[in-house]
Amino acid sequence: SVLGMIAALVLAWVASAKVLAPLRWFTATARSISESDLSQRIPVHAKDELADMATTFNEMMDRLEASFSTQRNFINDAGHELKTPISIVRGHLELMDDNNPEEINETVALVFDELDRISRFVEDLILLVKAERLDFLKLELVDIENLSLEFFNKAKALATRNWCLDKTGKGKVVLDRQRLTQAMMNLAQNAVQHTITPDTIAIGSSISEGEVKFWVRDTGEGINLADQQIIFERFARASNSRAGSNGTGLGLSIVKVIAQAHHGEVIVDSLPGKGATFSIFLPVRE
Repeated sequence: SVLGMIAALVLAWVASAKVLAPLRWFTATARSISESDLSQRIPVHAKDELADMATTFNEMMDRLEASFSTQRNFINDAGHELKTPISIVRGHLELMDDNNPEEINETVALVFDELDRISRFVEDLILLVKAERLDFLKLELVDIENLSLEFFNKAKALATRNWCLDKTGKGKVVLDRQRLTQAMMNLAQNAVQHTITPDTIAIGSSISEGEVKFWVRDTGEGINLADQQIIFERFARASNSRAGSNGTGLGLSIVKVIAQAHHGEVIVDSLPGKGATFSIFLPVRE
């Protein structure tokens, strides 16, 4: 009986060690994780409930690491973008001649222009933050044809181009009129920045098979294939973007988050030298 009890205790000890090993790994991994190092993961060597829990924990850490990395890069990029206009304002104020009225007026005009740019930048940042809130969209029933005409009439005021209305969809859908207007105006402004006066910029819409499509196309310089993979990221700009553009680098990111908030997507179809077409696809809400 004593030998049997000892054998049972030894087997129980070995079994408990195997069962508790993943828990010890959990504890050690959790202690090694910090804000500056989220790369630690729990090794998975089996196919049981504890292994499933470890896999779920690792997947959670993957999401957290990606989120922290995105947030860190976003803060760094935002700081870099704000540094330039602040340096411009400071430099011109320091060099301004108080006895030269003409120079004072030029400096004041430049400072106000840079402040306007900072204001637009901050507003774009706030919008991107709001996009994660549940009340970001104010949905209403909207007539597609009338909305497309509104887009066209507003876009024509952005710059002198050969503006065209391709066609308009017929029907009514549920969407956020103001947010979608903002997205389309961003696409129109983007088209303006990549075209010159004789170029054509067209706006259109269609609805079919449970999906509504809005688009802005232009006959401008087009977008390189490599750039098409990154232009919807925050602060990204195409490598062949025209000099002198004073955009914030957030316009297409805003278009993307507005489309995603509607459970849709935005895609670009372009070839260098042959223009570009940006299309927003949204599901038709009943």
